[in-house]
Amino acid sequence: MNLASQKQLAAKIMKAGASRVRFDPERLEDVSGALTREDIRGLIKSGAIKAKPKKGNSRGRIRFKKEQREKGRSKGHGRRTGKKKARTPAKKIWIGKVRALREELRKMKAEKVIEGGMYRKLYRQIKGNLFQSRRHLRESVERMKK
Repeated sequence: MNLASQKQLAAKIMKAGASRVRFDPERLEDVSGALTREDIRGLIKSGAIKAKPKKGNSRGRIRFKKEQREKGRSKGHGRRTGKKKARTPAKKIWIGKVRALREELRKMKAEKVIEGGMYRKLYRQIKGNLFQSRRHLRESVERMKK
């Protein structure tokens, strides 16, 4: 017995794909007798026709890959698309550097390593990109004090 038309009708009524429609094996005769949408609806209500649950895609592999990337794996040259400055813009690098230097400068002022006038001068030099790192700033201050 060919139940393709019943399967198609049931799929449309249940808003599911035909591959998800399942007929109860004990009630196949009832299903084959169903010709109208109303008949199919009745069989769905009585449980002779059911839809298999939707399948989801597992995210386990993706989560594992993400964890590895957080550790620094799979980030080599072969994986990179985009230039270095596209991956981390020059402005972001600059902001990070300047904030670190200014923080160091404030610490030095608080610890009385430098005075107000020197603080202002160094602040402007930081803005002018004179220092490359916190260490460079500290070394320069040491040299200025001598």
